[in-house]
Amino acid sequence: MKRLIFALPGDPDTRTGGYLYDKRLSAELRVLGWSIDLLRLPEVLANPAEVPEAERRLGAIPDGLPVMIDGLALGLLPEAAKALAERGPLIALVHHPLAEETGLTPGQVDRLRDLERAALRPAQAIVVTSPATARSLTRNYAVGAERITVALPGVDPAPLAEGTGSPFTLLSVGSLTRRKGQAVLLRALEQVSFVDFQLFLAGSPKREPEEAKRLQILAEDHRHSPRINFAGEVDEGKLAQLYRAADLFVLPSFHEGYGMVLTESLAHGVPVVATTAGAIPETLPPGTARLVPPGDHAALAATLETLMTEPLDYAALRTEALAVRDHLPRWPETGLRVSRLLERLL
Repeated sequence: MKRLIFALPGDPDTRTGGYLYDKRLSAELRVLGWSIDLLRLPEVLANPAEVPEAERRLGAIPDGLPVMIDGLALGLLPEAAKALAERGPLIALVHHPLAEETGLTPGQVDRLRDLERAALRPAQAIVVTSPATARSLTRNYAVGAERITVALPGVDPAPLAEGTGSPFTLLSVGSLTRRKGQAVLLRALEQVSFVDFQLFLAGSPKREPEEAKRLQILAEDHRHSPRINFAGEVDEGKLAQLYRAADLFVLPSFHEGYGMVLTESLAHGVPVVATTAGAIPETLPPGTARLVPPGDHAALAATLETLMTEPLDYAALRTEALAVRDHLPRWPETGLRVSRLLERLL
C-alpha cells in the first residue's frame, strides 16, 4: 500500500488557502491510491513553546514511512526534520517562506530564515505552490532546484458570476491580516468619490486579532462606512454566493505564495485587481487583471475608480476573465504531480 504521513499544524478545516490546498491535495492523493495518515501538530508558529510537543509527535512516526510536513510547522522544527530524514523520506510543503510574512521585524526575519533554511536542508524533496516560491527557496534558502517540485493549486469549475453593477460589488477574500492588505483597500476607497459601490471583506479575524480590530475601526471611520461589509470566515456555500454577486475581485496583498482566491475568482468569470507582489503576476493569466504596487493606495484607488466608471475598460477585463475559465489548473493535475514525486522517492 502507498502510505503517506501528512503533518500540519492546527485545525485542518481552517479556511485559508494553505489549509484548503492541504485538504484538496490529500483528497487527490487518495484518489490515486495513497493512504493518507493526517498528523495534527501544535501551531508552533503562533506558540513556539509547543515545539517540544511537535517534536514528540513527529518522533513517534514509525521508521521508513514517507512524511510530508506543511511549512507552517516544518520551518520551526529543524531538529525534528533532521531526525525524520534519517529514518525515511521527508517532503517539505512550502506555500511561502515564513520570513516573507508582512509585519516582521528584521530580527524576526533573520531568525525565521535561519530556522527554515536549517529545516529544509535535510528534506529529500520540497513541494512548492508556485515558481515564485521555488525561486525564493533557491535564492535565499540554499535549496537546489533539483529538489523542488512545483505543484500549482487547482481550481474547480464554478458557476458564472452575475454581478450586480448597481451598486458595483467589490469582493476581497482572505484572513484579516497585514499581509492581505485590507487596510490599503479601505484607504484607497476613501479616495473614490462618486461611485455607487459596496465592498464585502470575507475572511477570519482570528489569525491577527489586533489587525482585525484595526480594520473594524478604519471601516467605522470610513466616509463610505455603510458600504463596507465584514462577512467573517465563510463556508463554501456562502463564498460561492459572494463570488456570484461580485463584479470585481480585489486582493491588495503584500505577498502571495500563489493566491488561490485569484484563480477561484477567474473560475467564476470575475476579473481581478491585485498587486505585483510575490507570485501574483504569474498566477493571473495576461489580460485578466490590473496590478498595482503593493501598499500604493493611490494607485489602487485610481485603478478601481477607472474600472467602476469606464464600462469599456471593465468589459475588456471581464471578457478576458471569461475566456480563461476553462483553461485554469485543475486539482487532479496537482495530485498527479505530487504522487509521481512520492513514487520516485519510494
